[in-house]
Amino acid sequence: MIPFVREMAFEYGRADQVSPLIRRIVARNPGPFTFNGTGTYIVGRGEVAVIDPGPALPEHLQALEQALEGERVAAIVVTHTHLDHSPLAGPLAKATGARTVGLPAPAAPESAVALDEGQDRRFRPDQPAVDGMRLSGPGWTLEALATPGHASNHVCWALPEENALFSGDHVMGWSTTVVSPPEGDMGAARADGPATIEARYRLA
Repeated sequence: MIPFVREMAFEYGRADQVSPLIRRIVARNPGPFTFNGTGTYIVGRGEVAVIDPGPALPEHLQALEQALEGERVAAIVVTHTHLDHSPLAGPLAKATGARTVGLPAPAAPESAVALDEGQDRRFRPDQPAVDGMRLSGPGWTLEALATPGHASNHVCWALPEENALFSGDHVMGWSTTVVSPPEGDMGAARADGPATIEARYRLA
């Protein structure tokens, strides 16, 4: 049986230190696809990366700006372009001057039925995410791992310094991930699942 973890201490808008290098802010967008809300992660101190800035909620953007006060954002990283993960990338980039890194939303027929959070088709990264690419700052490194499946443009990011992985929605602790056509790909998800990620990064 998969030990789904459904309990966590958090407060909306609060930046919680979840490890020496990682802070998390949970967006106030609870729902069937987001559980308590989408997690936005800040990696590092002083010069940082922001992973999955989150949904277009003014209060979440304000919480991010407060948490980042006095720091330089080196990169805004997007795991995929569902509407709960990437819409704040543009506003946060404008506020901080940081570059955005990720992949644009996949093309889809207009007749497609939305079975998940829907795509942020406005996201246009300054730098495309490429499998194996590295981003770095003082004391931290992020390495891209292309993981099409939940979405065809999904990319996980490893943090070797803490043996951690930012899996977006490719692997979730509280539920089985959703892989819905036409933008999701079950074959790719099975090929690039947890076993593949664990083998590549030797994650515990």
